[in-house]
Amino acid sequence: VWGGDRLRAWGKPVEPGAKVGESWEIADLASTDPSGAGGGAARSVVKQGPLAGSTLHEAMALWGADLLGRAHPAEGDSFPLLIKYLDAHENLSVQTHPSPAYAREHPEAHVKHECWTVLEATPNAKLYKGLVRDTTAAELAQAARDGSIVDLLKSHTATPGQCYTLPSGVVHALGAGVLVAEVQTPSDTTYRLYDWGRVGRALHIEQAVACARLEADAEPPTRLGDADPSPLAHTEAFTLDGRIVTGPDEISPLTSDVCVVWMLVQGRCAWLCDRWRHEAQQGDTVLVPARCAARMRARVEQGSATILEARPAPAGRNTTA
Repeated sequence: VWGGDRLRAWGKPVEPGAKVGESWEIADLASTDPSGAGGGAARSVVKQGPLAGSTLHEAMALWGADLLGRAHPAEGDSFPLLIKYLDAHENLSVQTHPSPAYAREHPEAHVKHECWTVLEATPNAKLYKGLVRDTTAAELAQAARDGSIVDLLKSHTATPGQCYTLPSGVVHALGAGVLVAEVQTPSDTTYRLYDWGRVGRALHIEQAVACARLEADAEPPTRLGDADPSPLAHTEAFTLDGRIVTGPDEISPLTSDVCVVWMLVQGRCAWLCDRWRHEAQQGDTVLVPARCAARMRARVEQGSATILEARPAPAGRNTTA
């Protein structure tokens, strides 16, 4: 509905002129939203090594704590993160996800904390996060129905390198022309408030309003910096840091307590662990099991590379997975 073909330049199997909105890099969902990802299961498949061809879910069952470390699996013993690239050729729907309070009262709903790191943006492209002022549930519902909700949204000029944290319940929308890396908790529960006049997709105004944070949003974005690491997002479910490596040099994951996901979002590097080596290019993603993290390296001989490092929360911190 809203995707484009820019993920082709990020190594994804997208034909010129196609409308592809998402690349699910790391996923382990038993089911998905029928109006979003089609309703079926979405489980990543191991590409290399002795477990090649196995699903991530099967790998977790085999490796257990050797894979997750001190992180807990999500509901259904699934992997605790969902990692994506999003290419918004058109505006995404104005939406929210279940608040913790709503999820406790509705077992079918699942909390979805997420963050967006802007990788590309066309001139004057925008994204929307939160509300410009405090509002009421009744006002938000009416604005969703008559289209004036756009005036209530806090808009930001999309700038590559900026990262926006979106706790579950924050009203948000990705604007046309923006390509982001998205890290989130493994939920596909989305409640749409407004779809920019498009028809054919269901709205969920009552549920969305019941979940929405009605206070004005005042949290500024973080930004990828020149330092290594650059803290980008921190929620009760995950942490995201920007990693910079300039050759000739190498980096290792920031911890071996939990598993780590690396997303190469700029440049080239070699991923190394013992005898395993992969020549990584922009758009590649790797899941590093906790047992391997202390031996994992990203090596750059010339130039520089930028990596997003996502880590699930260790046991005891994630109360909403």
